[in-house]
Amino acid sequence: MTASGHPTSAPGPLPADTTEDVRARRPVMAVLPIGSFEQHGAFLPLTTDTVIACTIAREVAEGRPVQVLPPLTVSCSQEHAAWPGTVSISARTLHAVVTDIADSLHRSGIDTLILVNGHGGNYVLRNVVQESAGRGVRMALFPGSADWDAARTRAGVETPSHTDMHAGEVETSILLHSHPELVKEGYESADCVADGRKHLLTLGMSAYTESGVIGRPSLASARKGQELLAGLAEAFGEYLALFGDQGQDQDAADD
Repeated sequence: MTASGHPTSAPGPLPADTTEDVRARRPVMAVLPIGSFEQHGAFLPLTTDTVIACTIAREVAEGRPVQVLPPLTVSCSQEHAAWPGTVSISARTLHAVVTDIADSLHRSGIDTLILVNGHGGNYVLRNVVQESAGRGVRMALFPGSADWDAARTRAGVETPSHTDMHAGEVETSILLHSHPELVKEGYESADCVADGRKHLLTLGMSAYTESGVIGRPSLASARKGQELLAGLAEAFGEYLALFGDQGQDQDAADD
């Protein structure tokens, strides 16, 4: 619970579409939010990455021919295992689940899948996208590094991306804007800078931070969160254009 008594476990409502809703909207692609269930310091919930992935997915899908799927809420968080509450699956399991979802969408007539990844430790998703070529389903990983960089500049984020690794300025800002009830008191004094993380994958996060935070959440604001999401929504237009011939082909077929 937050200090005001609000629950901290729910990533927001699941998609409420019926089959008829999907048919009427005629989506040309699907968006799959992928988060995690891992520690985010003492002031953000275990579901932070999932909440953020869902928030981004809803933002980029607004008014567009996109089907938003329910999120994957547990992923590859092994580097956070030192903190209670963190739950992980293997990279091979995540690979298999995402591939199965893509295959299922293909059978139902949707041949483009965008993975909206909210957790930096899901490295295997790059391989999933790489391997999708030639399998009948076109895939992309969003947001990419360039998308985040542009959104950070637009929002006036002060912390460099390497420093702002976990529960820092960006993540806290997005939740302050989209789900302020999930942010506990204390983020204002929780800064932890640990730029020398050469062996993080070997040693885990606990070798570099006692609190679980790596970044400067004290610099977060709801305004920055709003601008970050607006920047990502704008960047998503490039992905729609990349796969836009599907929508054109569908319109031609309907004519």
